[in-house]
Amino acid sequence: MTGLSKVLLAVGASLAVGAALGILYAPDEGVETRRKIARRGKKLIGSVKDGIDDGRESLEEVKDVLQRQISRINQKLEQVF
Repeated sequence: MTGLSKVLLAVGASLAVGAALGILYAPDEGVETRRKIARRGKKLIGSVKDGIDDGRESLEEVKDVLQRQISRINQKLEQVF
């Protein structure tokens, strides 16, 4: 696991635990509590998916930059040899 994925996992887990504790200690009926858990779970999943998508885009950008740099290095090595 990379550092970014560990951070995203930790943030997601923290949000889930915090939301679950907040809902479970709220004075609502069981049906309403389950609805709230489902709604917040869906929001959390959406947030995690967005974070993963953002991370993928960032990694793609880094990959492109590295590929260009490697290409330049290879061209310079070909000129030397």
